[in-house]
Amino acid sequence: MFDRKRTLEKEFDNRLRSLMMKTKEEWEQAKEIERYLNDYDQEVIARRKIAESKHFYLFKEARARHLGRD
Repeated sequence: MFDRKRTLEKEFDNRLRSLMMKTKEEWEQAKEIERYLNDYDQEVIARRKIAESKHFYLFKEARARHLGRD
């Protein structure tokens, strides 16, 4: 029973790590697009802020699960 729980925890931790990597890439891409934009585009800024919020939400979840201490 406890082996099943540990297996599920590892699986979801791995999913969280991969999702964090994906959202970080999306956030960095959004920052690059915003940097190369010549005019002030609200949609691009909103996309960057959404990507940043997603990444930091997942980061907080990872800290709560103590993922960095494996």
